[in-house]
Amino acid sequence: MTVIGFLSVSPVQEGSLAPAVAHAVAALDEYDVTYETTPMGTVIEATDVDELLAAVGAAHTAVDGDRVSTFLKIDDKRTSETSAADKVDAVERELGRPPRRER
Repeated sequence: MTVIGFLSVSPVQEGSLAPAVAHAVAALDEYDVTYETTPMGTVIEATDVDELLAAVGAAHTAVDGDRVSTFLKIDDKRTSETSAADKVDAVERELGRPPRRER
């Protein structure tokens, strides 16, 4: 089984969030997950929901601050093996082109 999560972790603060996001992303390296960071969050893939939640908890804890905001969306499709790349590939097939537009 593959569980896909979309994670956004940040302290509630002014200024650049990059240092805090870097701490959260680095914390994921301690877990058996794959991930890709995007401008709006990080897509995480794990073999089961427990591993995903452990990694997310570590990412949340790694961010220092008086107040930390964490958003998590989980896709736990239990009837088949579908990776994040498979999902993007399916959209690409439907579009007939890469699902990306450059300015």
